[in-house]
Amino acid sequence: MSVVINSNSAASLASYHLSNSNVNLQKSLQRLSSGSRINSSFDDAGGLAVSMKMSAAIRRTEASQANVGNAIALLQTQDGVLKSADGVLSRMSELATLAQDVTKSTNDLALYNTELTQLKDQLELMLSEKFNGISLFDSAGSSGTTMTVVTSHDGDQTVGITQCDLNSISTTLGTSAGSGMDITTTANAQTAVDTIQAAIQDLATLRANNGAEQSRLTFAADMLSVNRINLESANSRIIDVDVAAESSQLARFNILQQSGTAMLAQANQSTQSILRLLQ
Repeated sequence: MSVVINSNSAASLASYHLSNSNVNLQKSLQRLSSGSRINSSFDDAGGLAVSMKMSAAIRRTEASQANVGNAIALLQTQDGVLKSADGVLSRMSELATLAQDVTKSTNDLALYNTELTQLKDQLELMLSEKFNGISLFDSAGSSGTTMTVVTSHDGDQTVGITQCDLNSISTTLGTSAGSGMDITTTANAQTAVDTIQAAIQDLATLRANNGAEQSRLTFAADMLSVNRINLESANSRIIDVDVAAESSQLARFNILQQSGTAMLAQANQSTQSILRLLQ
């Protein structure tokens, strides 16, 4: 190999390798400091695109979990009102049975009927109960109005919950201004017992449906939790840095940088021997 002055290919090659080592070292430092394997689209364009979609899906899953939790809370509030209605009907049933006592006078029956009327009005007031401004009960029909709850991040899975028709029970008992059912006579009291028993059965059906909807939504919430965990795990494999492996890479590039710097200095010094030839 000839000895030249204008060119130093050894130094250029050493500088090239040193530059690459510096770039890789900076990448390792950035990955370890951020905890992410992908810090820019240049690092892994395809992986970044997949990770972005997964990250969005995770956020939507979390939002769906919150929505399902709110729907469960609505059903729990609805069941609380239905439980109170059950207490009202049980007391009404008790009053109607007491009114069948042949030893009770007309005045006694009138007093029983006064409490019964008050209980009917209280039952009617329950129809206006709301959850965050949303009515808990509906009078659209025997099955009530169905509200759709989205139970998946993509909106493909839904569960219907019911604004149950408590009004039909109230109407059967006659709650408007004390009209309808009364227990002012023994015969009326017997009829009232049968009517109230039917209303209790209808209320039991409403509570059973409410419990079934709560059960289904609870399982839907569990599925959302599992899906979120799986999505986070899959996204982690794409976006997160393997600290152990990257630490090894950091040590390697540190050594390469130091050796590259030393070799560049040696390459620059190698041409100094030409000066001896010129002396």
